[in-house]
Amino acid sequence: MTYIAKPKLHHPTLAKNQVGYTRRDYEGKISTLCAGCGHDSISAAIIQACWELDIQPHRVAKLSGIGCSSKTPDYFLGNSHGFNTVHGRMPSVATGANLANRDLIYLGVSGDGDSASIGIGQFAHCMRRGVNLVYIVENNGVYGLTKGQFSATADKGSKSKRGVANNDEPLDMIGMALLLGATYVARSFSGDKKQLVPLIKGAIEHKGAAFIDVISPCVAFNNHAGSTKSYEYVRNHNEAVNRLDFIESREEITADYAPGEVVTVAQHDGSMLRLRKLAADYDPTDRIKAMNFLQERAAKGEVITGLLYVQPDSSDLHENLNTVETPLNSLTERELCPGNVALERINASLR
Repeated sequence: MTYIAKPKLHHPTLAKNQVGYTRRDYEGKISTLCAGCGHDSISAAIIQACWELDIQPHRVAKLSGIGCSSKTPDYFLGNSHGFNTVHGRMPSVATGANLANRDLIYLGVSGDGDSASIGIGQFAHCMRRGVNLVYIVENNGVYGLTKGQFSATADKGSKSKRGVANNDEPLDMIGMALLLGATYVARSFSGDKKQLVPLIKGAIEHKGAAFIDVISPCVAFNNHAGSTKSYEYVRNHNEAVNRLDFIESREEITADYAPGEVVTVAQHDGSMLRLRKLAADYDPTDRIKAMNFLQERAAKGEVITGLLYVQPDSSDLHENLNTVETPLNSLTERELCPGNVALERINASLR
């Protein structure tokens, strides 16, 4: 179903940005995610950020792995470049693409299953190398494509749709990004576009590894044991000639709260999420302070949102490797293989 294109008709009164595009020009195909999924809200925020930054879609390369989150690049920036990699390998492919062509804007979209489990090693090296990439993790705490098993970011004590409690400690990808040297680190909630859109814009403008962890509610796996309307109950009591799943439509969960405030957001399954938005006087340039603050508030059951850390004088992988300004994929054979004289000169400089 992801091949279904949206109508190309645009209302003549739609506002255009500085490069002559309407917001509709930054959209992709019709989403096939569950109605009310937080991932669609993130896609909308990416569309808005790119439109406001006057980015030409063909200058963007979208990369993803496997999972509900990794389907989303098909739903935004339909006229940009794209590459859907294998499970957990998006950071490695993004690194190679960035080395080959430094002139593109790279958007990496992944999930907590894709990045925090099979792709955790890829994530670590991408952050420490300073790849010039906007790395967005759409974090819902479950494997949505394989029926809601816990992911590595699921909170200890949380319960699955079968009522099974998670006994494992969660991975904090924000804390890991800070430890690994990411130079732009933020967290947001999919339903808070007032905060999320500026964070994405800042990440796109940032030079170096920019990481955003976005809490994104999953609407599909709150059908619990004991419900006579759950998938499991119907399948066990139905002599049907087919197998059709229906996921009830849900409203998008939103949150609108001021800097410095704490808000409790009710999820579709009845659980509560306590969000604390960073205060206006918070200093995002202190890495150690950011790590300590995360731990202090987590101990009180709060999830911090906002720009947690940014390094003003950051560098990226190309600067660290001292590559040429010309994209490597544009260099000719003569430039890549300059001959024996140049090779001897290089060898002599290393003696």
